[in-house]
Amino acid sequence: MKKALSVILALLLLSGCVLFADAIQKNAVTRVSCSMYQNGATGRGFCWFTQTSGNSDLDLMKAADFSGDFSGAVRYTGTVKRYRERYSHQVAVTDLEPGTAYIYRVGDSAADLWSAPCSFLTDDRDDRFSFLAIADVQASGTEDFLHSAQTLRSATSLLPEAEFTVNLGDYVNDNTNEEWDAYFEAFAFANNTQTGVPVAGNHDGNITNKFNTNCFQNTFCLDRSANRALEGVYYSFDYGNAHFAVLNSNDMYPMSQAQKNWLINDMTNSGAAWKILLLHRSLYSAGKNINKPDTIIQRNMLLPLIDRLDIDLVLSGHDHMYLRTGQMYGDRRVDDTVFQTEPFHGADLQFALDPEGTVYAMPSTAGMKRYTVNRNAIDPILRAADTVLSTKDSGGCFATVEIESDRLVYRAYTVDDNTGERAQIDAYGIHKTSGSKSRGTHLDESLFSTVTAWPLNLAVALSGMLLSYGKLLLQVVLNTFR
Repeated sequence: MKKALSVILALLLLSGCVLFADAIQKNAVTRVSCSMYQNGATGRGFCWFTQTSGNSDLDLMKAADFSGDFSGAVRYTGTVKRYRERYSHQVAVTDLEPGTAYIYRVGDSAADLWSAPCSFLTDDRDDRFSFLAIADVQASGTEDFLHSAQTLRSATSLLPEAEFTVNLGDYVNDNTNEEWDAYFEAFAFANNTQTGVPVAGNHDGNITNKFNTNCFQNTFCLDRSANRALEGVYYSFDYGNAHFAVLNSNDMYPMSQAQKNWLINDMTNSGAAWKILLLHRSLYSAGKNINKPDTIIQRNMLLPLIDRLDIDLVLSGHDHMYLRTGQMYGDRRVDDTVFQTEPFHGADLQFALDPEGTVYAMPSTAGMKRYTVNRNAIDPILRAADTVLSTKDSGGCFATVEIESDRLVYRAYTVDDNTGERAQIDAYGIHKTSGSKSRGTHLDESLFSTVTAWPLNLAVALSGMLLSYGKLLLQVVLNTFR
């Protein structure tokens, strides 16, 4: 009887341990992210997921005061929302100190359930900073996510002083819980130590992509105070002497009047020295998607706006190949751009001196899904490109941007799939002797503006698309007979 009782107790203990471990797994804090919120100096948005509902608590303290526990932390409490059989927790903080390193944890204080300690750095508001950019991880399996993460690891080792990372969209492929879990596990080294700047990709939650809706706004805590999009998020922030606007290019067919007006207001009300636009769908690309209706409509709609808004650099993804234009204005190269050679961090680099127009760059893909160069890309894409190539056989790609006062330096690199060796594939510099000016536009950003303008915008978009297709057909015919 004693032996039997011992066996029963052992089995109960074992099953209890299994159930306890399973409970911990179900209640684990996962998908932790820290995103830019309103501005880089004082704001951050935090998001994380759990399997069961509970409190949404953030413990935050200066890294200089952290000695291994959070006894001196300030606690913030946010919101929780059920989403796709999980619970999304979000906390927005807007009272941070500039130029400060912070340590934080997220979880449920009542259940004593917490994430591991994470960290980030706020903007010190000087005119010198750098950041990283990747695009289109778009993986489905754990192995591909881990391989893509190696691209970003290489980027952080090259530029460890980078203060944030821009992800230009398409984090995942089929937008499943399993894919998002795999992404956050593979990229935890960056998500838990850096601020992220998320850009909504068409695979990240889009009604036109398998009816996956509301994913982006539930996965990242972003400032949606000005947002009028039905799907995805657009927002902006200041960092150093630069202003960034992040567009939601899933808001299309055509892009809503509310978002267009927001972009005009946002950029014209900023007097920052540098203006940078981030979006997923590329306006200058030689990938397979450039000739599709949605991209053509977006090109026709956004290019004139960008010309008006004195934007210096546009970074985008979507087409999984590498392209960087020269200075572009009116969908044409600015041929009289003046260049001068200047030393920058020990190496000589050519800088465009007070250039007119905008540079467009698409840093291929950090992932394994890579496209070849589309030689039938709509005119003038190929003639606009200073550098155009496929990274199909060379590896994952990333870009770095360094801003030092009146100079901006953009570089791009590939990371060999087999050896991990890093190779620079492009570089471009801009030197501006005068900053941007604020013009203070105040256009209507309401949903009413979108509803009333939609019929005319749609007619203009469709007629422009047909005209573009006519030009493309003529271009293909001429190329055939050459």
